[in-house]
Amino acid sequence: MSRAPNARPYAEVIGDPVARSKSPAIHNFWLERLGIDAEYRAVRVTAQGLEEYFASRRADPLWRGCNVTMPLKQEVFGALDRADPHAAAIGAVNTVYRDANLLAGTNTDTLGFLEPLRPALGARHLYRMARVIGTGGAARAIVHALAESGFTIVLAGRDEAKARAILDELAPAGEHHAAPLSHFADPTDFAFDDRAGCLDLVVNASPLGMTGQPPLAFDWSHAPPRSIAYDIVTDPVETPFLQGARERGLATVTGLAMLVGQAAAAFECFFGRSPPRDADGELMESLRR
Repeated sequence: MSRAPNARPYAEVIGDPVARSKSPAIHNFWLERLGIDAEYRAVRVTAQGLEEYFASRRADPLWRGCNVTMPLKQEVFGALDRADPHAAAIGAVNTVYRDANLLAGTNTDTLGFLEPLRPALGARHLYRMARVIGTGGAARAIVHALAESGFTIVLAGRDEAKARAILDELAPAGEHHAAPLSHFADPTDFAFDDRAGCLDLVVNASPLGMTGQPPLAFDWSHAPPRSIAYDIVTDPVETPFLQGARERGLATVTGLAMLVGQAAAAFECFFGRSPPRDADGELMESLRR
């Protein structure tokens, strides 16, 4: 891995793929607004290249850390000197930063995921239920966040046994359910009540539907009335999953909300400053272009 091309502090996002990542646009927007002479960029790193990457960055005093995206959020543990209890509990790291001479890992995905849901979560509910699709690193953070927020969870994945294992590990106290991915692909004639007083979420926590990935097969007959549909995919921002939800008259949350929220916490780890969140409207508009 080569050294930074210029003599400025820098941070990065690593993963495979990262070419279309919006993280550089977010962090560089904030750096410019704050007048910080630093940069943020995307670097493709495979699981096989992790050791070489961190050996190179440890030796570079200009490197401030990196965000970690798929498929490295669990593999990265072996490269760290320590992971904080939050990341260890989730079993996934999305942010690596320098702590004196050590490489430390944390997970800001939970903060980012919950941020746009705070108004709904501030209310009292008779029951909270979330249907979640995905079993990767981001899904682990989301399951942890939902369990901590009082949700009963149905977790669906290609490997139903893996989904069950995640629930048993991260949310052992609840009456949660695992299902095969195909469960939500076929229509259901289940008669939901109007769910008054309840909070229902339908979350795509997988890369399905992302540019270059297979589509997500989800039949909206599985969503109770008044559900909130949340897709963590950011490319495209307006996914077929969210379009289908809107056609059913449901509220939606795009992946940009989570991306910006988790980036804000990571930015402080890298650059020691809070990002200018008062400019979120302008930032979001630029990311949608």
